Amino acid sequence: MAKLAFLGLGVMGGPMAGHLQKAGHEVTVYNRTTEKARQWVETYGGAMAQTPREAAKDADFVLSCVGNDDDLRSVCLGDDGAFAGMNEGAVFVDHTTVSAAVTRALYEAADEAQISFIDAPISGGQAGAENGQLSIMCGGDQGAFDRALPVMEVYSKICRRLGESGAGQMTKMCNQIAIAGLVQGLSEALHFAQKAGLDGRAVVEVISQGAAGSWQMANRYETMLDDKFDHGFAVDWMRKDLGICLDTADEISASLPVTALVDQFYKDVQKLGGGRWDTSSLIKRLNAMG
Repeated sequence: MAKLAFLGLGVMGGPMAGHLQKAGHEVTVYNRTTEKARQWVETYGGAMAQTPREAAKDADFVLSCVGNDDDLRSVCLGDDGAFAGMNEGAVFVDHTTVSAAVTRALYEAADEAQISFIDAPISGGQAGAENGQLSIMCGGDQGAFDRALPVMEVYSKICRRLGESGAGQMTKMCNQIAIAGLVQGLSEALHFAQKAGLDGRAVVEVISQGAAGSWQMANRYETMLDDKFDHGFAVDWMRKDLGICLDTADEISASLPVTALVDQFYKDVQKLGGGRWDTSSLIKRLNAMG
């Protein structure tokens, strides 16, 4: 069992930290909203801290799951940042989806402080976090990854190192690129079925058993047909992630025409007031068009 700090207690981080506490680790949490940290302690036990630095003091591993590049910098750097409170040899594991550039910059800053930094973005959504069944894609030094792996295995179904610092974030970009096209295709299929007067559920029952089947189809088609979109990753966050993908694609000369198009479709969903709807709400845009 290890002494851990967990920074960020949103819909993903809260359950992940909870799994660690339940597994017998000694967990201290930090959240920008203090009340959320207090509620977590009431639910799971453990302790809470007022700053990332205080939470990270004497921790073997510090884990984070925050919002974006700026949020990650704020919990890592500065007088109250986690890096300032970590002992030499400790490992920082970041589960946030951020740019590879900020990841590599923080890797360098951690190295100067004689601590390790692993980028470890996650996939699996809120349900994956709650059930401890996340997919984790990692970048960083092999030794630091090997040390952190038993901790991450508490809430993952697969956790793999893909390469040096930034490789985890680049792999997460692949994940989001693949999801964007899948959700748009599923949305168009269900929209088409409805317009054709077909029973959408019967259609999916048949086509899901063939080449069209996917996780998105299995887990989202019913709520899409029921016009319910509060079951997962929000459109606002997806646009943030796709923005990172498209910016990186420009940097490495990769062509992402479908991803760029779907990003604009999500922009249309935001205009419909759906920024907090889950990503399967692309069908709402199609239905709104007639």
